[in-house]
Amino acid sequence: WENGIYVLLATVSTIMLAVLGCGIGFAPAFVLVYLRTIPGWLFLPVRWLMVTYVEFFRRVPFLVLLFLVLFMAKSTGFDISLFTVACITVAVISFAFSSEIVRAGLESVAETQWDAATVMNFGRLQTLIHIVLPQAWKVIIPPAFAFFVNFIKETSIASQIGLVELTQLGKYFNATIGYAAILSFGSILVLYFIICYPLTRFGWWMETRMTRARTTESDIDRRRIVELGRISGGVRGD
Repeated sequence: WENGIYVLLATVSTIMLAVLGCGIGFAPAFVLVYLRTIPGWLFLPVRWLMVTYVEFFRRVPFLVLLFLVLFMAKSTGFDISLFTVACITVAVISFAFSSEIVRAGLESVAETQWDAATVMNFGRLQTLIHIVLPQAWKVIIPPAFAFFVNFIKETSIASQIGLVELTQLGKYFNATIGYAAILSFGSILVLYFIICYPLTRFGWWMETRMTRARTTESDIDRRRIVELGRISGGVRGD
């Protein structure tokens, strides 16, 4: 029973690390990607900063960044938990990848959608919220979900700083309790599979469903744009 409790706590720690880290990184991605899409020289520094951040943190090793955040946290003198350190690291990496996912989703919406909304006197933020995002979600959610599932596996690296999650639990079973290494890490391997496989299947189902929805709705969206243009007199129907 005691080992079962350890497994449960380590599983919760692994999932919560992925959920919180990816969630914290994903939320501000919408805001900064929106600022990045605004034309004009005023937001040029924001665009350059976003590009630099994304290109840099998409190409650095997770483990190296994890150690860097750990030592920076210790240098502050505050008692920051290992879970917080790992969560911050996941959020930093997640923000870089999420920004690209969101940007690709927004760019998948035809430019004519923005034009039609402009003709109808929609502001840029109104257009984003009411017209673009409802369509972009179908492109954003599948890769974002796949990224989340992948990071559940990547959280195993957090065991290198001593955070108790599934991989660290395998080390504990092997070194402290004395279970064979094959049994300890084989069991952890099966646990990762049990967690990730249903999520992966759900992601495949969701992507297939959304792909069909995009195919069905593309004609409806096209007719909607034309109708809006005819009403406003600003967009031709051909």
